[in-house]
Amino acid sequence: MAVEVKELLEAGVHFGHLTRKWDPNMAPYVYMERNGIHIINLYKTAAKMEEAGDALAKIAASGRKILFVATKKQAKDIVAEKAGNINMPFITERWPGGMLTNFITIRKAIKKMATIDRMKKDGTFLTLSKKERLQVDRLRAKLEKNLGSIVDMTRLPAALFVVDIKREHIAIKEAQKLNIPIFAMVDTNSDPRQVDYVIPSNDDASKSIDKILTHVTEAITGGLNARKAEKDAKAEGKTEAKAPKTEAKVEKAEAKVEKVEAKVEKTEAKAAPAKKAAKKAPAKKVAAANEEE
Repeated sequence: MAVEVKELLEAGVHFGHLTRKWDPNMAPYVYMERNGIHIINLYKTAAKMEEAGDALAKIAASGRKILFVATKKQAKDIVAEKAGNINMPFITERWPGGMLTNFITIRKAIKKMATIDRMKKDGTFLTLSKKERLQVDRLRAKLEKNLGSIVDMTRLPAALFVVDIKREHIAIKEAQKLNIPIFAMVDTNSDPRQVDYVIPSNDDASKSIDKILTHVTEAITGGLNARKAEKDAKAEGKTEAKAPKTEAKVEKAEAKVEKVEAKVEKTEAKAAPAKKAAKKAPAKKVAAANEEE
């Protein structure tokens, strides 16, 4: 899907930070300075969005997960909605330390949630005292708030999509340690060298975040649809491959029946003269007896 520069302009994607707060490594993506604020080159933003979209589509088509990270107020609800629509995990509350580097422990915490749910279903929860039930409920609510959105993430994600890399620096460092590719909205006050796929854009305005995430999630949806189509095609191919085999088996069975029928006919043909002789023998005996009398 082509990115329209006009739409990016209307969403305010071009607004950067104050010139005194800028990171010199963002110079290639800065178009100009106006009223003490850097203006981002939207043509480069559009090109980078398409590049990131293609890469994310390929990851989605391979069946792996992409983890969305955005804990800032403006991005929370947008990320939760967009990532939830495409069934991708997301973190919108505080980043749990060791989320990636200590993933086994995080999985244990998620399993604890499942254990509490099981307790409530089988009635074990009711056997606890009132105080214990209250503690368990609080623990469940806390785990749900922090980790509820990554319950379905059974292994490390294939990629990270981050809004504001300066705020999510811990997530960036963990992903770098594990060589997980990082896609991010990078503003003029951040260092783009930390990111594999840079999308130079305004990461503070909700309209800008919404615009970028809409494009990204659509690209991922395209990848997921391609994967589904491929699976359906394979399933149809298997069904078509089975059909000739079934027909061949039926033909073999029919051939066997014909052989058996032919054998029966031969046997009957051989037995026919013997039957006739057997019928004639009693008749001869009767005639001989009559002659003797």
